[in-house]
Amino acid sequence: MSRNLKYYYDLMSQPSRALWIFLEKTKLPYEKCSINLGKGEHLTEEFKAINRFQKVPCITDSQIKLAESVAIFRYLCREYQVPDHWYPADSRRQALVDEYLEWQHHNTRATCAIYFQYVWLRPRMFGTKVDPKQAEKYRGQMEGTLDFIEHEYLGSGARFIAGDEITVADLLAACEIEQPRMAGYDPCEGRPNLTQWMARVRESTNPYYDQAHKLVNRFAQETASKAKL
Repeated sequence: MSRNLKYYYDLMSQPSRALWIFLEKTKLPYEKCSINLGKGEHLTEEFKAINRFQKVPCITDSQIKLAESVAIFRYLCREYQVPDHWYPADSRRQALVDEYLEWQHHNTRATCAIYFQYVWLRPRMFGTKVDPKQAEKYRGQMEGTLDFIEHEYLGSGARFIAGDEITVADLLAACEIEQPRMAGYDPCEGRPNLTQWMARVRESTNPYYDQAHKLVNRFAQETASKAKL
C-alpha cells in the first residue's frame, strides 16, 4: 500500500520533538510540515481542516488524519516496520510502556508544562507577571513528579522507563523534562538516576536529539545568562 505520511510539528512543542526524533531515528519516510505556533499557524482554517483540535503534533497518512502524540506513536509502531523495542509486541513489556504513557498526561507533561508556561512562556508572550508564591507552587508539583521518576521509574538500576531498552515512553518523558530548562530550572540537579537516564536517551538518539533541542538549548542558555546579570 502506498504511503504519504505527512508530519505537522513545531520543535518548541515537547511531543513534537519526541515524534520528530522517532521519525528521524527510525528512518521512516515522511514529509516535514513545520507549523509555527508563535505565529498562530495552527489556528488557521487551513490547518483546522488537517487537525480539528488545531494543535501539534499531528499526521496525515493515506486515508487517516490523526492527532495526539501517544495515539500517533502507537499508530506508527503498528503500521510501519520499526524496531520492536520502541513499542514492544510482547504484552507485558508493552503494558509497562502504556502505564507510563497514561500516567504522564497528568504528571510529567502537566507539571513540567505548567511551570514552564507560567514562569517563562506567558511572561514572554503576553507580558504577564510571575507571582513568586504561585511559581513556587507549580515548581513543587513539578519536583514531586521528577522525584517520582527518579526513585520509582529509574530506581534500582533501571536503564530506561520501561526496561533495559529505550521506548517511546523515554522520548516523551525526556522531551517534557527538557522544557523547564528554558525557565532556568535544571531537572537533573540532585537527581543522579535522572541525569544518567537523560544521557542514555540522548546518546541513543543522537544526532537527532540534539538537533531537536537546538532552540531549547539556546533559550536555556539565554535564561542562564540573564540570571547572572
